[in-house]
This record gives sequence, structure tokens and C-alpha cells, in this order.
Amino acid sequence: MEKRRMSFWQIWNMSFGFLGIQMGFALQNANASRILQIFGADVHELSWFWIIAPLMGLIVQPIVGYYSDKTWGKLGRRKPYFLVGAILASIGLVLMPQADMFIAFLPALWVGAGMLMIMDASFNIAMEPFRALVGDNLRTDQRTAGFSIQTALIGFGAVIGSWLPYALTNWFGVSNETVAGVVPMNLILSFIIGAVILVISILVTVATTKEYSPEELDSFEDHQENNDSSSLEVEKSSLLDIFEDFKKMPATMRQLSWVQFFSWFGLFGMWVFATPAIAQHIYGLPHTDSSSSTYQDAGDWVGILFGVYNLVSAFYAFALPYIAKKIGRKRTHSISLIIGGLGLLSIYIMPNENWLIVSMIGIGIAWASILAMPYAILAGSITPRKMGVYMGIFNFFIVIPQIINALIGGPLVKYAYSDQAIYALVMSGVSFLIAAALVSKVKDVDDVIQN
Repeated sequence: MEKRRMSFWQIWNMSFGFLGIQMGFALQNANASRILQIFGADVHELSWFWIIAPLMGLIVQPIVGYYSDKTWGKLGRRKPYFLVGAILASIGLVLMPQADMFIAFLPALWVGAGMLMIMDASFNIAMEPFRALVGDNLRTDQRTAGFSIQTALIGFGAVIGSWLPYALTNWFGVSNETVAGVVPMNLILSFIIGAVILVISILVTVATTKEYSPEELDSFEDHQENNDSSSLEVEKSSLLDIFEDFKKMPATMRQLSWVQFFSWFGLFGMWVFATPAIAQHIYGLPHTDSSSSTYQDAGDWVGILFGVYNLVSAFYAFALPYIAKKIGRKRTHSISLIIGGLGLLSIYIMPNENWLIVSMIGIGIAWASILAMPYAILAGSITPRKMGVYMGIFNFFIVIPQIINALIGGPLVKYAYSDQAIYALVMSGVSFLIAAALVSKVKDVDDVIQN
């Protein structure tokens, strides 16, 4: 038995929920550091607050992957998880920028950090089953296209989320002015809009996408038996078997783990320190400034820049299947990472904020490839029966480098970089280049089969 070929619009609808997930994620990425600074966090403390994000991924994604592999109900296999995740994430989005309303009970900074934790846990609940859903539903020859369409929707969602605060202020007259300890109205309203779109987009996927039953997925497993010896094992029932699965992960996953490590180490540094780095290095502000009108302008511009790299990634994602077909997935990913690394390094030499758009073009090319190519390579090496748990385990290699960066990034900025956050972005660029070099060590099982 073979999986049915899905049309473009079927794949589009299947991935549409990622538009809302990434819109919320982009609002968080572009503005969480700014909000935490408004609530009183120092620059060198930001990475410690951001450690919540990878910790939630480390804990939540493998567990959700394991249980979603074994779930089957009226809504399906993966859909119940990303529906619940979307609802919880929307609550965090609404409450994080309004954490000061709870100041009678706890300091706003800690409430804001708590909402960040809720958002991250919820995004992870929603995100992992989406990755597994693409692996479940698509044939081998459609996986690159499937993950690329998913990446395009991630890009479009991120553009909307990243640009929304700037657009509300400059196009609709919503104030971005603030006083000490209070988040500006344009951010509060942006997060509320993001929460609404998140829930709506998830409902589109839930309503339009059919999942294969466990029996149907079992019938597809013959295609994977030569690639993963674990596919011949008897079905397991213990959550602790995740650790056994970790030990028996496919060789391709082990090789990709190092690529992922340096890719996501670099991304985390960019997300955490972009706002203070650009405010200091481009706008000339002291590292202690987090409430001036110039700082708010810098923060809004960082949102625009993040939107640019996500917009580039959305369009580049459509080209990825064609490029990969011509030169291979590995070479496509390596070249994309090199371009992204050079983009990050170029931020240091740009003369003003407008020139940073050029840097973001390079970062967007790398971001599209990071979101698509590793998963397209990985899916061919995984048995369908364990698609969810292995996609969750693969997330270890995304969150561990972020945890390490969270622990050392702040002290590096304070003591090694003398509070100059721009050097954290330089380090991110170097990390991308290392990841690009390590791609050559990866074995792409699908490419080997086709050859």
C-alpha cells in the first residue's frame, strides 16, 4: 500500500496552522527581550529568562511526540495536540505584555517570565505534532515540498507577527510610547491579534486535513524497514522507552544533530540579543536604556528586520525543492547556512539601520533551509510508526544548544563583550558557518535510495 499523492492546496491546508503558530512565535522572538527589559531585566540577564524556551522544548516535545504516536480519536492522531497547544499559547500571548496587571501578587518581571514559559510550552505542544503530521501524510517524493510549504507559511506568519507592532503604530496610529514598567499599547494589541489568528489558523487545519489511521500507517512501514532496524521491533508502551529510542536513533539523525546544534546556537543568540545589540551598535544607545523613545523605535525596527528575514524565507522556501533537486539537499542546506552566517557577521559593519535589511536577506535564506532541509533529510530515515517520538527526540538537538547559549550568553555579554551585545550576533554568524561545514558529514538516506 502506498500513500496518496496530495495536491498543493491539501498540503497548504495541512500546514496552515503553522501560520498562526509562527505569528505568535515571531511576536515572542522579536519582543520578549524588549518586554522583559521594560519590566526590569538587565541585558546580561535576558538569556537566563529565555532559557525557559528550550527547557520547555526539551521536556514537552518528546513527551507529546510519544503520546501523539499512540493517540487515535475523533479528531485524529496529531490534531488534538496542536489544538490544545494553540489555545494555551493564545492565553500566554494575551497575558505576557499585560503582566503588570498582576503586580499586586508578583513582580511584573516574574509574571512576564511565567507567561513566556506558558507560551513556549504551548508552542512546543502544537509544533511537534505538525512536523510529525507532514511526515505521516506525505510520500517520500513529496516531503521536501511539504516541509518547504510549511516553511513558507512559517515565513508568512512570522512576517505578520514581526511587522504588526510597527504597522499598528505607523499605519494605524496606535501609540508605542511607554513609561517605566509599562508595555506600550502597540505591543499589547499585537499580542492579542496574534492570539486570535493562532486559534483560527489551527482550526483551518483541523477542519480540512485527514490523517491516516494507525492501521494504514503500519501498512506503509515496509518502505522503511531497510532504513531503521527499530521498525521491526514490537510496539512499546512505556514513556521511558523514549530513552531506548534515543539510543537507537538512526545514524542520519546523529549526524544531523551537530548541524542542528550550531544552527540553533546561532539562532538563539540572534533572537535574544538582536534588540539590545541593534539599539546599542546602530542607534548608539547605552546598554542601560530600555525605556527611551529611541529604544522603542529600535525595538519596532527589529520587528521589521525580523519580518524581512521571515519574508525572504517564505519565498526562498518555494525554491528549495527545485534547488535541492538540482544540487541535493545537503549542498542546498550548506550553502544556505553559509549565506546566513555571512548575513549575521555583516550586521557589525552596516552603517545604519536601513542597511541591516541586506543582512536579513542572508539570514532569511538560512532560516528557510533550517526549517525545511534537516526535516526533509530526517524523515526518510525514520519508521512511520515512530515518526512522532523521533521528531520529538530530534528537538533535543534544537533545545540543548539554546540552553547552553542561555547559560553562557549573558555572562559572555557582560564580562567578555563589556555589555556590547553586538558580539553575541557575531558569535551567531560564526556558529552558522560551523554548521554549514558539518553538513558534509550527513548521509541523506532518500538520496542514497534514489541514486
